[in-house]
Amino acid sequence: RVLTQFEQAGIVERHNFENNLSVFEITQDEHHDHLVCDVCGKIIEFHNEVIEEEQLKVAQEHGFKLSGHSLVLYGICNNQECKDNAR
Repeated sequence: RVLTQFEQAGIVERHNFENNLSVFEITQDEHHDHLVCDVCGKIIEFHNEVIEEEQLKVAQEHGFKLSGHSLVLYGICNNQECKDNAR
């Protein structure tokens, strides 16, 4: 409940990932994207300027003005246990 109130106030952001995984993060000025491990649920934040520029190009090519975006890449992290248990 408190986190939801913080979310409504713009203090934290909720990210909903596959497998009913949700996380709250402190709202940041700089945008970032996420890598999510399919096995253990580990989440890695990353920023890649080339990806950001390409997304803008795609939007512009389609006459679309972006108000925001979310990029989540799913896969298997480098933890050996996750590699061994990958489906």
